[in-house]
Order: sequence, then structure tokens, then C-alpha cells
Amino acid sequence: MGFAALTILDNCVQGMSHLTVEERTKMATKKKSSSAKKSSGRKKSSGQKYSPSASKNVETEMKEMKRGTLKSGRSGKKVTNPKQAIAIGLSKARKEGKKVPAKAS
Repeated sequence: MGFAALTILDNCVQGMSHLTVEERTKMATKKKSSSAKKSSGRKKSSGQKYSPSASKNVETEMKEMKRGTLKSGRSGKKVTNPKQAIAIGLSKARKEGKKVPAKAS
């Protein structure tokens, strides 16, 4: 290995000054090979997670929130948090049977 390669490996394995150069190179090569396996083994999702009509639901709820007319479920209180408006929109989309991932509760 050349000097430039060793300096790059040293930068990759920072905080391990007590190790020899050979040990650092072994650790760096192990890290590179394991990370390459993880990224190639991932399953790619097929298509969109959310249907366009589900996005439309969320958009509608956001507009209602900005107007100040969006109310929450049972209590009927005004919604002021954008995350809550998104959750309401996704919930309505699920009830209508649109393509939306399951709740991550």
C-alpha cells in the first residue's frame, strides 16, 4: 500500500491511535466490505409509498389547517400543528382505502 492509501485509511479509522498500522488497515477493509454488503442487500421499494390521491387528502387537510377550519377528532379542537394535519389526512386516506403504509405506532 502506498502512503496516500494509508493516510486515507488512517482518516477512516480515527480514534484508534493505540493500534498498529496493520491492525488499522485490517479494520478499515472489514468496514468497507461489510458496508458494501449492507447496501447491496437492501430491497428496493416498488413504486410510490403513497398514492397521489392520498397526497391530495393530506394537501386538503393542510389547507384547512392554514385556514383555521381543521378540527381534531372527538374533542373538536382546532388543529395548529402541521404534523397533526398530515396525520389526519393520512388517516382519512386509510379509511377510504387508498394506498398508504400502515401506521408506525
